[in-house]
Amino acid sequence: MTDAQQIHPLTALRFFAAFWVVLFHYWPALATGATPLFVAKGYLGVELFFVLSGFILCHVYRSQVEAGGFNYGGFLWARLARVYPLHLATLIGMGVLAAAAGAAGFAVDPNILSWEALLPNLLLVQAWGFAPVAGWNHPSWSISAEWFAYLTFPLFAWAALALKARPLLAVALAAVFMAGLYAGFEALAGHPLTLATISWGALRIVPCFALGCALHSLWRERAGGGRGQAWLGAAISGAVALFAATLGLSDTIIVLGTAGLIFYLARLAQNGSQALSAPILIYLGEISYSIYMICVPWKIVFVNGAASLLKLESDQLPLGIWLVLLVGVVPLAALSYHLIEKPARERMKLWAGLWKGRAPKVAGA
Repeated sequence: MTDAQQIHPLTALRFFAAFWVVLFHYWPALATGATPLFVAKGYLGVELFFVLSGFILCHVYRSQVEAGGFNYGGFLWARLARVYPLHLATLIGMGVLAAAAGAAGFAVDPNILSWEALLPNLLLVQAWGFAPVAGWNHPSWSISAEWFAYLTFPLFAWAALALKARPLLAVALAAVFMAGLYAGFEALAGHPLTLATISWGALRIVPCFALGCALHSLWRERAGGGRGQAWLGAAISGAVALFAATLGLSDTIIVLGTAGLIFYLARLAQNGSQALSAPILIYLGEISYSIYMICVPWKIVFVNGAASLLKLESDQLPLGIWLVLLVGVVPLAALSYHLIEKPARERMKLWAGLWKGRAPKVAGA
């Protein structure tokens, strides 16, 4: 995404989504009482990512679809460059860690080195029902779901274009579709779609991605309202999401609240506000994918290492040690971003430019 296209508050929001997921994964390692309901709802940080993805991809690419100049192959290569190198690196890293732990005599979950799940993981189809277990680096299931949305992106974009003159209707239909799908899936499957990962993970992204695309249409086609209105909308949407999560209310309400927050933060940026645009927040948003992808490997290494060194009777950590676990994921993600994610993405884009026989542009998409 170029600087002209980048919506800084939404970049920063990616960090908060990633950190919500991190809290969800890390809280069980803290030696404390019951998990707060807000933390227990941290799996919905993935839904926030999915809605953001639909909004941002429409922001960057919908005009190309509308003008008939959309390069589907180039789009897929750019998205693959964005997600695949770090996915592959963490998959290999988990394999090496598990093999080393097993060789050292430590108990290793056999699913981590599931050879039946390896090929689906390599092909990014593990969340399409092709992987028998959640093997290797489990958070990558959501990247598989994203890949499904990337492959079908033209369908989402064309649907948004079909309703571009009636964006409020598009948003309403997307919200009704989400609520209906969530209710119907839980009635049939016996568990919420928002908890699906390896099984039905590809379906999980669909209502969120569609809502993000619809929200972008509303944001683009119905520009208006002052900065004060945008601030009020962001405050109300954020409060709805926060209080609904804190009280453990319906996932649908929480997701719709976060979707409203996305819309009004984008509206603030459209009105020239610098909200959530501090350089440190933008940087944290840029490394949010690394935070998400390394959070589980880091937890496994740290918790097992701390339990061994401190002679702990369980894998639950004292508060001070747990805070090191929590805070430590950020500098490690920064290293991952600068050593793996960013250079690999730029190299893949360089290859694409060379294949086309022209000087490439390597700015992040």
